[in-house]
Amino acid sequence: MAELDIAALANTLQEAAATEILPRFRNLGDGDVRMKTDAIDLVTEADEAAERLIRARIAEIMPDAVFIGEEAVAADPALLDTLADAELAVIVDPIDGTFNYAAGLPLFGVMLSVVAKGETVAGIIYDPMGNDWLIAEKGSGAWLCGANGSQVQMAIAPAVPLNQMVGIAAMTYMDSESKRKILGNLADVRMFTSYRCSAHEYRTFAAGHLHFLMYKKLMPWDHLAGTLISQEAGAYVARLDGSPYLPHNFDGGLLLAPDKESWTELREKIFTI
Repeated sequence: MAELDIAALANTLQEAAATEILPRFRNLGDGDVRMKTDAIDLVTEADEAAERLIRARIAEIMPDAVFIGEEAVAADPALLDTLADAELAVIVDPIDGTFNYAAGLPLFGVMLSVVAKGETVAGIIYDPMGNDWLIAEKGSGAWLCGANGSQVQMAIAPAVPLNQMVGIAAMTYMDSESKRKILGNLADVRMFTSYRCSAHEYRTFAAGHLHFLMYKKLMPWDHLAGTLISQEAGAYVARLDGSPYLPHNFDGGLLLAPDKESWTELREKIFTI
């Protein structure tokens, strides 16, 4: 693979936000928001316009890469099957947190990851409201990069006892019985929540403000960038069965923690089904 132009990719996300996302924020018309699968799974004109712009720029920056966007897969689900065998792929979520965006909540992000031969090698999470990027390239650490050129290395929170842990538990796609059991178990941690936006959940975790993230559904545009960033910031990451999380894994759940010991305790005492 040729050297990655991470700056060009980061600038592309910023351009999409400035051009297509922010002008429509709190300015969507009646026909600009549509349901996909249910009332909390939405798509807006901004999602589709942003993805079109990003796709066009990626074609210029990385012409050999397979482009896999959330909205493109919604239109053609077979596109997702190309990820496992792609020599090079770029995976994009044009607006992560569409529910929040459509509701006028400033809690959404733009995410991009690069997969080479089945391995995530780069991840970017851009915050349009803060105008900064959380960026990781494999083996180079995780960095918060500001529009003014500032760079701060990210490090996850140190391990704490279970009853002091604060984290994210996303259980939207879990069956009722499992959800009921885990909700009971979560009484043993200090606090849990969900931002309905994995972009900001991963950013908060990588910056050291959370002790765990747990997800049931694993769509690549939601988790590849954040998982790499978290690992580069020092996190222990595995699917709920203990196996590594790879780009072609679309199920099996995901758990992130400060270290393997914390991960094991969370898996055994909280996220056991």
